[in-house]
Amino acid sequence: MSIPDMTARARQVRSLFADVDVSRSRRPWSTEEVMLGFVGDVGDLAKLVLGKAEVRPRADLEDALAHELADCLWSLLVLADEYEIDLNAAYHQLMDDLDEDLRRHLPDASVTGASGDPQ
Repeated sequence: MSIPDMTARARQVRSLFADVDVSRSRRPWSTEEVMLGFVGDVGDLAKLVLGKAEVRPRADLEDALAHELADCLWSLLVLADEYEIDLNAAYHQLMDDLDEDLRRHLPDASVTGASGDPQ
């Protein structure tokens, strides 16, 4: 699934969350509240990463980690959508910028591509 497809699905689920909130006589979450939820999810993700490092073991670690990563991704997709950020373009631009910057710090003989082949 592409980022635009995931964004459309995230938008649809955000709309369903809003419908449920309204049906329960609550107001839908603002963008700021989505961000606060994301911060909480990142905290949960940090605990699960500690679990992977065997610092905080947990029986359902793999499922919980997958869930929390997807939860964080949902928040990022919603935030990018709300602020009209083309996440696909921004990601590719960042990777290009990082690649270029990091390559400047390598000795010429060490510069290789993602496949490990010399450039």
